Amino acid sequence: MSGATGERGFARLRHALTPLALVALIAAVAMPDVTLPRNTFSYIVTFDITQSMDVEDVSLNGEPVSRLKFAQAAMRDALGRLPCGSKVGWSVFTGQRTLLLLPPVEVCANYDALLVSLDGIDGRMRWTNWSRIAEGGVYSAVRVARDVGENSAIVFVTDGQEAPPVSPSRALMPDINAARIRGWLIGVGGDQPAAIPKSDADGNRIGYWQADDVIQVPATPGSAVQAETHEELSELRGQYLAFVAGQTGLDYRRLWSVTSLGEAMREPRFAHREPVPTDLRWVPALFALLLLVARFVPDVFRERLRVTRKRVRAALWRLAHRISRSPLSS
Repeated sequence: MSGATGERGFARLRHALTPLALVALIAAVAMPDVTLPRNTFSYIVTFDITQSMDVEDVSLNGEPVSRLKFAQAAMRDALGRLPCGSKVGWSVFTGQRTLLLLPPVEVCANYDALLVSLDGIDGRMRWTNWSRIAEGGVYSAVRVARDVGENSAIVFVTDGQEAPPVSPSRALMPDINAARIRGWLIGVGGDQPAAIPKSDADGNRIGYWQADDVIQVPATPGSAVQAETHEELSELRGQYLAFVAGQTGLDYRRLWSVTSLGEAMREPRFAHREPVPTDLRWVPALFALLLLVARFVPDVFRERLRVTRKRVRAALWRLAHRISRSPLSS
């Protein structure tokens, strides 16, 4: 009798789990965000949109794509990895100037808008075909980040090719304190020199740059022989970018894969802790799920066990029947 009483009490307890699960589901729907401290990041991402970034010497999903498209794919991946509360803005570089397109906005609340605006960045935004990365581009990006404020670091994505070319030994602009610069100089491109596509003002391909179309590397003062150069071809200038990064206080990293940019942007030393509205509705939702599992799973197991026992008994009965009718049994 006591066993039956205990089983009935257990059954009543299990039935009580259903309204508790309903209450937890209502809490999951109605629960407001909770403000909690969290590590967040703030970046202004600058894309080099000069024509060398149109060289298709990197691959995405097994297909060749331009350096700019590869960098955008890496940025899309990075957006999905940044924690809510982080902020990202866009700027573009060509000539000697970085132009702010979108100031940093919160990534979760503006995720779709960030993706759409990111896809809109291309070479049609160019206002000139020459570029000065070290002498102007990086410092212009730093000024933009400083003017925007909000403790924004920079991510400057480029292949490192300058046109007209400059000697790496030329002094960089000295008017910004390198100790106050935070962020990444990201290199993208292949190791083998490749022809640079030439585009018109509408972004249409009209051929490739030729040796006579561009200025080659200037002669080194005091050098009797000038080595032949091919500035009409382009490859990742990784050593040069690493030199520029070392002179400006940035960190240099090569964009090997679409995931490497997200890894760099989530570097803990670039994080700052601040209170962020956090969605914790998953907690009561998970609790409701556990309650429902505790309520219904035993019934499912009991039914499966009953069916299994019935099948086993039927199989044993058929086996016994066959044995009884076998000639050997007589």
